[in-house]
Amino acid sequence: MRILVVEDEKQLNEALCKLLESEHYAVDRCYDGQEAWEHLAGADYDAVILDIMLPKVDGLTLLHRLREKGSAVPVLLLTARDSIEDRVEGLDAGADDYLVKPFAGEELLARIRVLIRKQSKNLTNKLQVADLVMDVSKRQVFRGGKELFLSGREYAILEYLMRNQGIILSRQRIEDHIWNYDYEGGSNVVDVYIRKLRKLIDEGYTPKLIHTVRNVGYVLREQP
Repeated sequence: MRILVVEDEKQLNEALCKLLESEHYAVDRCYDGQEAWEHLAGADYDAVILDIMLPKVDGLTLLHRLREKGSAVPVLLLTARDSIEDRVEGLDAGADDYLVKPFAGEELLARIRVLIRKQSKNLTNKLQVADLVMDVSKRQVFRGGKELFLSGREYAILEYLMRNQGIILSRQRIEDHIWNYDYEGGSNVVDVYIRKLRKLIDEGYTPKLIHTVRNVGYVLREQP
């Protein structure tokens, strides 16, 4: 899943990115509102962590622009201001959640999981297709009751497929949600990882869950 961090305090920005990357999120970073607007115009994000006090374009103005444009990307506002009026203003501007600095990293990660869960319309942190189960909070994957051990990138791709089960995803769409702007990989990188995932979650199991749609992409579902 791909997240945009918009925070002008460079040390905090770096700490947030490292925390998210340790959980295998693809992360892009910005230090002002104008740069963030340009990033949001050029990529699809699964969540945005947005500071309110930003240079060039402040966070609330950016949020208003996003919602007026029709974007439903989940937004978590960060701020040092904790009055009720400030919280109401942020939520009324279109924020999905609000976190006051300083905060614990575990709380931030939990809130991000909630935002992504709501976006994909899952009621819990467990994703399931047939006997394939993913516990997002514990970052565990099971098939037929047996735990599978995935690399960070394999896990990220499988999570994206499971959150979009039954939906045909193009290679480009998968790549856009799993890698950030810094990625410089080969044109067949998605195919390589899909082959690895098939070996891990489909080999020796029925039904097969990862299907190729010729000239389009991939879909995770019980039936071909």
